[in-house]
Amino acid sequence: MADYSLVVLGHIVTPNGCLRDGWIAITDGRIAAIGTGTPPAAGQVHDASGCYVMPGVIDGQTHAGSQFGIAGLEQTTRSAIAGGITTIVDMPYDEPDVVATLAVMATKIAAVDRFAHCNVALYATITNDSDLSEVPTLIDAGACAFKVSSYENHPTRFPKIRADRVLALLKRLAETDIPTGLHNEDQEIVDATMLDFRKREATGPESHDPSRPEVAELVATAAFLEMGRAIGAHVHIVHMTSLRGFELVRRYQAEGARATGEMCVHYLHFDAAADMPRLGALMKVNPPIRSGVREKLWAELGGSGVSFVSSDHSAWPLSRKQAACSFDAPAGIPGLETLLPALVTGLHKRGKDAVALAARHLCEGPARFFGLWPRKGGLMVGADADVAVIVLEDWVFDASKTHDGLNWSPFDGETFGARVAATFVRGKLVWDGVTVVGAPGDGTFVARKAQTLSR
Repeated sequence: MADYSLVVLGHIVTPNGCLRDGWIAITDGRIAAIGTGTPPAAGQVHDASGCYVMPGVIDGQTHAGSQFGIAGLEQTTRSAIAGGITTIVDMPYDEPDVVATLAVMATKIAAVDRFAHCNVALYATITNDSDLSEVPTLIDAGACAFKVSSYENHPTRFPKIRADRVLALLKRLAETDIPTGLHNEDQEIVDATMLDFRKREATGPESHDPSRPEVAELVATAAFLEMGRAIGAHVHIVHMTSLRGFELVRRYQAEGARATGEMCVHYLHFDAAADMPRLGALMKVNPPIRSGVREKLWAELGGSGVSFVSSDHSAWPLSRKQAACSFDAPAGIPGLETLLPALVTGLHKRGKDAVALAARHLCEGPARFFGLWPRKGGLMVGADADVAVIVLEDWVFDASKTHDGLNWSPFDGETFGARVAATFVRGKLVWDGVTVVGAPGDGTFVARKAQTLSR
């Protein structure tokens, strides 16, 4: 009789190093043993010899429901598993209802069980009118973080939250380790600058970066960090485009504040001056991809200011990105199937231990940040058997073949040096390197570790 249900062979990437020609043994959806040498008997063997077997990626910033509502979880998570992602952390800005009440969150959790191909953890939020007594109930329901914005992207779905309301939220969260993330752009500076560009009819893609200047990002970042320091809450900047922002985070950390930052992979991959002329609004994100800062961001990647790297995946149809005025095109890009290949490729090009660092920035980092460690984020005995198998070989990314229902990407045609050869969710093969072999319902809602919070 087999000892285990599944054994996966390959170079096993553990938190303590890589076991060359090793194996992991899986039973009941969890890792039961890890080793080298002759593998134990198992009901099934997945031979990935010569490939790297790493923890499934945790994408700490996705927007599955911004266009298609919570049903968008299906196509988003289908794309995720093709990218080696076994858990997404989804933002609360769904169409039409934001996750600011227990009722909405319960509906979204039920949708995860119905639609999701991979595991899903959830951000929650507040509105300018919502009852803050909902905050403890959202935490009890398993929210892993809260998100607010200093810029109004949409009056109801993605509003600007007043400073007094943000401060009140931080006071409620100060006694917990739950972070509050910020979309970090100052409303007044951006609106005034964009109005000036519109008056001059300078609304082409090349104006996107200067129309949302770095100072607007830094003013919002600094104000939020100072709120967190004053209250003692954990404040987190969900995307920074320049070195200065990370310097601010590190400065507040040095003063004892609970401050963190996040890197998005597109800021590491693209440069506005080099890439905007050919890609236009296809690479439009907010805050913008900037010019001449890419290598500085790569150098920052190992610093304390960067908790993890995410995709900031947004599910906009191509037709909406092709607006006549680039200012009217929505911000955000698909990124689930390029997150892992792009980061590994970029690390390798810069002479880094690419697979080990990818596991740190894409798996362990977000797992610890969102309170999912050690259940998620590392190949360890007792952890969930969420696994990505990658092969280090050159291949050309074809966005027309993606699995997100969008089939476009600014990464289209890029040559990557890492390819996802298989993905397992709790020990079940869901992606075989060519085809999605899993189904909706393979994923499950993942709650943050229980918190104690005064009512």
